[in-house]
Amino acid sequence: MRAISAFRRFAALGTAVTLAVALAACGSDDKSAASGPDLGLMQSGTLRIGTLTDAPPNVYVKDGKFTGFDNDLITAVAAKLNLKPEFVGTDFSALLAQVNGGQYDLGSSSITVTEARKKTVAFSNGYDFGYLGLNTTKTSGITSFDQLNGKRVVVVQGTVQDDYATQKNLDPVRVPNYNAALGQLKAGTADAWVSPAEIGEKMAKEQGGGTVILAAKELSDAPMAFAVAKSNDKLREAVNKALDEVIADGTWTKLVEQYYPGRAVPPNFKPGSGSVKFTTPTAPATPAAG
Repeated sequence: MRAISAFRRFAALGTAVTLAVALAACGSDDKSAASGPDLGLMQSGTLRIGTLTDAPPNVYVKDGKFTGFDNDLITAVAAKLNLKPEFVGTDFSALLAQVNGGQYDLGSSSITVTEARKKTVAFSNGYDFGYLGLNTTKTSGITSFDQLNGKRVVVVQGTVQDDYATQKNLDPVRVPNYNAALGQLKAGTADAWVSPAEIGEKMAKEQGGGTVILAAKELSDAPMAFAVAKSNDKLREAVNKALDEVIADGTWTKLVEQYYPGRAVPPNFKPGSGSVKFTTPTAPATPAAG
């Protein structure tokens, strides 16, 4: 009987040890799940983001902090992935190569998706649409894109505006950033700047010195998206999933209303995967006449 009792105590102890090991293993799995899958990041727990410093309202620095529609959106996406965003400023002309070369995990800069760019990087699902803008001066007499032949046109190198000007045989002057483009207009060394319309309009109002205007704009066919390395499908898929989540929870709509008040969303544009319901941004209330 003593032998049987000792055996039962030993068996019970073994069961307890097995259960403890199993619980510990489950706890380890839960912790791993909470921290997310291996996304091929440069540093675990951190999403290193290449962006610009001078392109409001999309991407810019204010009070020492990277902000703007695109950067606030990717910050919300990173939160869904339990990642800390780390922004680094760069020039747009170098951004895509830097992303694919591993200098950044992701590129955030209102990047329009094009077939040419797909040869360098992969893209998330689209999160925004945009317009080509025509910036000029009040005294230039230029009011439409079809008046640019023979004019001195400035563009930021490597942008879709650069592509547009090149395809139109405008022989554009290429500069590294938006401040340089605006500076050429203000100095009178350029007749026009083909810009991203939202950026061109905001910079004209805030930094144009009263002489620079947005004379015209036209809708771009391609969406804007975040850039990731072509080899990192896991990160791209995770960003797409988190992007749908911030669209579904209303964050995308709030940011649109904050940074683009009154801007209408084209009927055929659906952010993210296109399968997520989202609230259409509302226009600001029109003041009553009186």
